[in-house]
Amino acid sequence: MFAAVMDAGSFTKAAAKLGTTSGQASKLVSRLEAELGVHLLNRTTRAVAPTEAGRAYYERLRQLLDEYDDLDLSVRNISQTPRGRLRITAPLTFGTLELAGALSEFAALYPAISLNVSFEDRLVNVVEEGYDVAVRVGKPVDSTLIARRLCDVRVVAVASGSYLEQHGTPSSPEDLAAHQCILDTNFRDLNRWPFQGADGKTITVAVNGRLCFSNAEACLRAAEAGLGIAYLPGFVASDALRNGTLRPVLTEYGAGYGIFALYPHSRHLAANVRALVDFLAERYRGAVDWVAE
Repeated sequence: MFAAVMDAGSFTKAAAKLGTTSGQASKLVSRLEAELGVHLLNRTTRAVAPTEAGRAYYERLRQLLDEYDDLDLSVRNISQTPRGRLRITAPLTFGTLELAGALSEFAALYPAISLNVSFEDRLVNVVEEGYDVAVRVGKPVDSTLIARRLCDVRVVAVASGSYLEQHGTPSSPEDLAAHQCILDTNFRDLNRWPFQGADGKTITVAVNGRLCFSNAEACLRAAEAGLGIAYLPGFVASDALRNGTLRPVLTEYGAGYGIFALYPHSRHLAANVRALVDFLAERYRGAVDWVAE
């Protein structure tokens, strides 16, 4: 109960979490203080704050409780099939266009697992916000998480036929400086697009444009309207390339990113997390070329 009060910041929230009353929660912590012979919490009508002894006690106690949870989970995982709730976060466009279908297949395979999925381009803090798994497009930057590479995604420069007829077709990445580019603000470096030459070396070129969107599908629509050249992941551009509303440019210059599943470190990985990560790794195993499909 003491740990729950420390985590929640109040007796009321801690009591609700553990299914009891705030009065009982206060009694339990008072009993603990009496047994230890030390004051752990300073209580006022508005707030609860740990004493110096309470903070030190909590730090050691939290480690022991985590070890207990890991031990309990490891024993459960030996005999039980994957079950429970998974909280998942993924980028908006990849999530809605591609991952939603994969998660539906996973849900059908594991009826004892419930999914709570958030599709958003905000880079969430996986641990602090209570997520079990994050799917990310691009090189992971959080070294505190385990990253498992699922596949690679090709990024293509595309434009409409009308735009290319009016402004010409770039023959090298450097030519993009003379074109209107449609910028996706989700890229880490908004005004620099990387390409890979035939020699395998990366060519990064500066680009500019009057249209900036925080969504790849919005960039695609602007390109289809003839407003410039867009730089899109294959899973976004594939349908437009197949039906001819967009044309690829600079096709001899490859570019791409990895797609990763990230999850917190744990000595005993929860069975439902392992099941999901293994499922996604198998589904996307190898090079997935959405543009060529």
